[in-house]
Amino acid sequence: MAFNPTALNLPQYPFKITLKDNKHFIFDEVRKKHLVLTPEEWVRQHFIQYLILIKKFPKTLIQIEGGLSLNQLRKRSDIVIFNTSGERIMVIECKAPAIKITQAVFDQASRYNSVHKAKWLVVTNGLKHCYAMIDHLAERFQFIEELPEYPQL
Repeated sequence: MAFNPTALNLPQYPFKITLKDNKHFIFDEVRKKHLVLTPEEWVRQHFIQYLILIKKFPKTLIQIEGGLSLNQLRKRSDIVIFNTSGERIMVIECKAPAIKITQAVFDQASRYNSVHKAKWLVVTNGLKHCYAMIDHLAERFQFIEELPEYPQL
């Protein structure tokens, strides 16, 4: 099975990719394990490296695929970022490159964030990135062109 990665609108990183039982695996440096390399995982791993290496996010404050309860259903957030006080400050929803970032996708991420109450909401398919600053008290959000570095959050 040939591995044919999609070029993303993110810097390239030297990932550790292996082939086992005719499946490709990518090493996740945050969780310290090999994961099946799906198109969504390809985006997630690139975005994580972007956060750590470009935007100066501490690796120790990144939670990947954390569980949450929404309307009595178990869901998972792709990436949740914490501050040094342990508060959730950012929720990131990753989609495969073939999935367009639509209102429905943004609404899904917003529902997850209604549980987390993070100030930042990010939706990415690796090609397009949407960054929004959330004002939970006023129940509104503002799209931002560029994600600030971690120290400026």
